[in-house]
Amino acid sequence: MKKYNKLLLIVVCMALGAALFFAVEHLVLKKGPVQQANETEVAETLAKLEKAQELIKKSYVEKVDEAKLLDGAIQGMVASLGDPYSVYMDRETSKQFEQSLDSSFSGIGAEVSKEGEDFIIVDRFKGSPAEQAGLKPNDKIKSIDGESIQSLTLYEVTAKIRGPKGSKVVIGVERGDAAKNLDITVTRDEIPVETVHSKRFKLGSSQIGYLEITTFAKGTAEDLKTELTKLESEGINGLILDVRGNPGGLLSSVHEVLDEFVTNKKPFMYIEERNGEREPLSSVLEEKKEYPIATLIDGGSASAAEILAAGMQEVEGYPLIGEKTFGKGTVQQSYDLGDGSQMKLTMSKWLTPNKKWIHKEGIQPTLEVSQPAVFELVPLQSAVVLKKGMNDEKISVLQNILNGLGYEVDRTDGYFSGSTEKALTAFQKSAGLKQNGEANTATLAELDKAIQTYKENPKHDHQLQSAIEFLSENE
Repeated sequence: MKKYNKLLLIVVCMALGAALFFAVEHLVLKKGPVQQANETEVAETLAKLEKAQELIKKSYVEKVDEAKLLDGAIQGMVASLGDPYSVYMDRETSKQFEQSLDSSFSGIGAEVSKEGEDFIIVDRFKGSPAEQAGLKPNDKIKSIDGESIQSLTLYEVTAKIRGPKGSKVVIGVERGDAAKNLDITVTRDEIPVETVHSKRFKLGSSQIGYLEITTFAKGTAEDLKTELTKLESEGINGLILDVRGNPGGLLSSVHEVLDEFVTNKKPFMYIEERNGEREPLSSVLEEKKEYPIATLIDGGSASAAEILAAGMQEVEGYPLIGEKTFGKGTVQQSYDLGDGSQMKLTMSKWLTPNKKWIHKEGIQPTLEVSQPAVFELVPLQSAVVLKKGMNDEKISVLQNILNGLGYEVDRTDGYFSGSTEKALTAFQKSAGLKQNGEANTATLAELDKAIQTYKENPKHDHQLQSAIEFLSENE
């Protein structure tokens, strides 16, 4: 053991210290306990890594930055796991990650992960520039400002997406079976970590409280308690928790939130280690709320948002309303590597109260409700004026927008028909624009505003209205 510990100490002190340490740890864990590691194999592994380092330093065609070499070694090991949620963050990206949890930051407000060779939009923060510009969960990012990102790391991509408030970035994405990639221009802004929003809705004699949780960050639980106390003091007959579009966040945060709503009669989740051992996590609450509760979910509800949804449904039987969730059933933990960098590593799975692993499957709603087609529409961006007689994919988007807003068009195949011109002219009249039946910059901007106004009207939110009606009937 002394000989082995001495060897391990030498490893940590080498130029590739952190990278070598994790390589040795990987080798040891494959073989069993540290005490049973074959010292010869460990020594051979170290010699191989040191030889590779020296070869690159002495023979590579250009001078090598040893710090970048170390970062690359660690990134390579983490990438070899094939896990989009395990990542290495250098000093700068680590700082950005911490800012996203506890302060405002300048960017587009989207969570990006890497799956295989693809960079995927996991979700967008509610009301963020990413959402407003039309980026959607599961979009594959192919380029940033016209440049391919194929050879970049996850956090190099994140760094390129971020930038000063007011600046623009063009995100090229592949979406579903679309024939061509979409180039979506997003104007960066400050992304406040204002994670809880409250309202009250009245239906007949019922007063329904509403709490939207946009992400589970530091301070989310405290803000929720403040807003919940306010709603309860005003008087409510039911409560809606809205975690649609919530990409997750801190496990400690969702635990504190669940302490407000689910009782300790059974665990609200289990953490399963790789050896199969399961640790139950339970609420401290002894008595449930006197009023009924419903939770809104959709395909953008992920990770900690799914923990909340599963706990609400499987512990207390509260209904889930909306659409199937994203399906992220793993738990990550961050490790400080000593120089400001850190590694976020998947350490375990989480299971629902009924011991189900929802990874890549998601959680089905109790009551499935889809949103109007307008909610799925992407704001239209075009460098050319769209007019009668033209045939273009962007015109198909325009036609769907007009139909969604109530201006009937006879076709949606991308041919700018007379019916399309008539519908667009009617929209221009209602918006106080020049009525020429052409989709110029001013008209497209007003169409974008009209879409946002439509979405923000609670009466158009079918999922919200379904929750209000359900609670009013079950108070």
